[in-house]
Amino acid sequence: MIYLVDDDASVREALKLLLSTYGKDVTAFPDAAHLLAHMDKARPGILILDLRMPAISGLQLLKKLAEMNVDWPAIMITGHGDVEACRRAFKAGVADFLAKPVDEHVLMEAIESCEAQLVELLARNETGRLLDQLTAREREVIELVSKGLGSKEIAAALDVSVRTVDSHRASIAMKLGTPAVAEQTRIWLAAHR
Repeated sequence: MIYLVDDDASVREALKLLLSTYGKDVTAFPDAAHLLAHMDKARPGILILDLRMPAISGLQLLKKLAEMNVDWPAIMITGHGDVEACRRAFKAGVADFLAKPVDEHVLMEAIESCEAQLVELLARNETGRLLDQLTAREREVIELVSKGLGSKEIAAALDVSVRTVDSHRASIAMKLGTPAVAEQTRIWLAAHR
């Protein structure tokens, strides 16, 4: 999903048409308020934002989204860019800063880069969701498992029985959806990078 926000209707329509020829699903909004009122946080996507818009600029919109814990990859477009605006945009976390009229190939490269970032973001979110299911004790156990300790060593470290550790490990396997220690460790380490 691509969320396009630009106050210029002709730019919105042209970009929407262009992106649809590449098979992209685009939802366009005339301003930040419409995006904020109608965006589906359950459908993360790529943001393409106009830098200069009335009421709320593209940079102000990024700040509002960050306050809402929406950290989707963003591309800033502008017809009036300068070095300072570009610096502020990158400091705000945009993936790319493009001048209007936007070159089709440059835009598609920027979108491809954002798609890769979005895949990583979704994987991190899924990892976090899985780990959020674990109890505090299960987190302690998986942390020790990820360090290569066996059940006996974990039992000694936590001052519990081996049977208790094995019970926690079974619960961890169920909650993470895998009995494989290597996969459990990958999930744990991915969340703690």
